[in-house]
Parts: sequence; C-alpha cells; structure tokens
Amino acid sequence: MNKKINAMYFSATGTTKKIVSALAEKISKNIDDEAIINYIDFTLPEVRKKSVSFTEEDVVIIGVPVYAGRVPNVLLKYLNAITGNGALAVPIVVYGNRNYDDALIELKDILELNGFKAIAGGAFIGEHSFSKILAKDRPDEKDIAIVIDFADKIYKKIILKDEIQTVEVKGNKPYRKYYMPKDEKGRPVDIRKVKPKTNNNCIDCKLCVNICPMGSIDAEDVSKFNGICIKCGACIKKCPVQAKYYDDKDYLRHKQELEIDFVHRREPELFI
Repeated sequence: MNKKINAMYFSATGTTKKIVSALAEKISKNIDDEAIINYIDFTLPEVRKKSVSFTEEDVVIIGVPVYAGRVPNVLLKYLNAITGNGALAVPIVVYGNRNYDDALIELKDILELNGFKAIAGGAFIGEHSFSKILAKDRPDEKDIAIVIDFADKIYKKIILKDEIQTVEVKGNKPYRKYYMPKDEKGRPVDIRKVKPKTNNNCIDCKLCVNICPMGSIDAEDVSKFNGICIKCGACIKKCPVQAKYYDDKDYLRHKQELEIDFVHRREPELFI
C-alpha cells in the first residue's frame, strides 16, 4: 500500500502531540515498519504562515486542543488554508476532561470542506491547560493503549479493497456557542483578555518567549505581552522556576470549579 503518513498538531503543552504522534506511528508501522512519518507541528506562529497541501496518497492525522468547546478560533485561518486534494484524514481533538462539545464535528467539517476525506475521528483527554490536577498526566498509559487499538482499526479500514467510507462524529449543527464560565451569581464572565503575571522567580531565560504559540510575550521584557493570550498554559507549565501565574479572580474561580465539577475521569470517544 502506497500511503504516506502525516502527523499534524497544535500542542502547546504536548498532550495533543503525544496522541497524534502515537496514532501516526502505529498506523505507519502497520503499513511499513521503515516508513518515514511527515510531522507538521503548527504550534508556533511562524509555521502557520506556510501553506500545506496533500494528495490522495496521504493519510493525515490532525489534532487540535478544544478551547471553550470548539476548535480554537485562532487556528481557523491556518486550518482553512490546508488543501486536502482527496487525502484521507483523521481529525483528533483533545480536551481537559470537561467536554469537547462541537470541536470534533467542527474540525471534521473544516477538513472535508478543504478536500479531505475524513475516515475516522476521536476525542481524547489531556491535562487541562488551566490546571495541574485536572486530568493530571493524561494522556496516560490507558489512553495510549486506546490510541494503539484505534490505530489498528484505522489501518484495517485503509486497506479495505472497497471504497473507504467517511465517518460520522458526534456534534451539533449549527455548532453551539463558545462555552463561557460564570460568576458566583451565574452571570457569564469573559476571561479572554486575562494574561499571566510574572513574579520575582523569573530568571529571564526566555523560554516563555520561545514557546508562546501566539508569539505574544515580549522578548525584552517577559512580563509584557505584545499580543493575545489564549490560556494554553505553556508558559506556566513549562517555566523552570514557576515564575508565571494568573491572579484574575474570574479565571481562578473558573479553574477551581473545573477542578471540582469535572474530577470524574472521562474516557476517549472514537468514531470509525
């Protein structure tokens, strides 16, 4: 079988990368133990400036995190610029144990409108970007075992002699509105403009500058932002001296509610 495996992902803290890579590696191994996987990490802004196109010989596993129950709107321009040309696609979304809402069906729709044929899809759980305890250390060994089994099923579908059927996934049309946290009186609050602060632990290593997926952290003064913050958690979770933090009361209240209300372990949902 002459198929090229591609692994594409936006993964600020590494959870989506882990799932997409494991899927791609197992499918690739099933096809050809020595096949080379084409990795496209579009987490950083410079990569998203380049257009990408595929052919009918490509299988593309593409993963994004779920933000407010949807595909992150900051990725829409890039995702809509990818050209499928009949390539097979496996859309993957990763969420922090609350819900993936309409993110998976939205990603599938984007891919199909751009010329891909979506043959499978999945919603997986990763440690929440706001928290170090909600879905802590996921995807874990149990999740990866599910990924491996899913990859085997995708491979079997690819090698069928009959025409490969597209997949139906869970979700609403029209899509639900973006999920919004609420204050103590049940009123919606907008935390989109909230940005992390920097404490005196900072050693000015510039790591946060280099990993910010929006390129927003000022290289000369890492306590300043020159653009938006999408609350991906990268600068907080990867800081070697724990210098980044949030102090916004609405953000912190929402974080605490998530950690309390969604502590029960959710499992991946697969569609094939």
